[in-house]
Amino acid sequence: MSDTLRAYSVHLLTATGAVFAMLAMLAAVQSEWALMFLWLVVAFAVDGIDGPLARKFNVKAHANKIDGVLLDLIIDYLTYVFIPAFALFQSGLLPGWTGWIAIIVITFASVLYFADTRMKAPDNSFQGFPACWNMAAVVIFAVQPGFWVILGVVVALAAAMFAPLKFIHPVRTRRWRALSLPVAFVWTVFAGWAAWTDFTQPEFASWALVITTIYLALVGIVQQVLPE
Repeated sequence: MSDTLRAYSVHLLTATGAVFAMLAMLAAVQSEWALMFLWLVVAFAVDGIDGPLARKFNVKAHANKIDGVLLDLIIDYLTYVFIPAFALFQSGLLPGWTGWIAIIVITFASVLYFADTRMKAPDNSFQGFPACWNMAAVVIFAVQPGFWVILGVVVALAAAMFAPLKFIHPVRTRRWRALSLPVAFVWTVFAGWAAWTDFTQPEFASWALVITTIYLALVGIVQQVLPE
């Protein structure tokens, strides 16, 4: 296989995320939340592997007719922001005006964040919360806290997008990657398990999901505090 074909194959892999997004949206419209999140987990897994493949096969040099960064951002907005926001609104977890506040805050703040040229830090971490509403939503569906807690989390994470806080990329942030990458894998497994069981997973699985989420959310901030 030629270098060009390998590189364009990576773009094709990335583009499958749009298909998974549509499948997730179709499930969401039918209020099939477990199926929606399963498709989002698949999209999340694709997003985790296409970046390393893109760098390995040097898509910028061998497949430069397609902007891989733009392609990735389009799909990420659908799968990380738009569909999870719809799910939080439509599911009834945020009743009345709280649902409207959530979808407005999530979609408005996130589109600004995605266009922010300061999104990436020099160590490939993110500056501010990277609008991973898919991860937040699956934990909310799995744990189902009260709507005031959910609304507080939404507002806090939206504010964190524009705060001087660092959030790691489990694959690209080198510092503590030997721990962060397995934690991200474990998170994906438990998130998929929760969705597969229609959010009737055992209590230890819920705790595992919460603990891995807390690690992924806070480890970048801890790295800011602790010098290398």
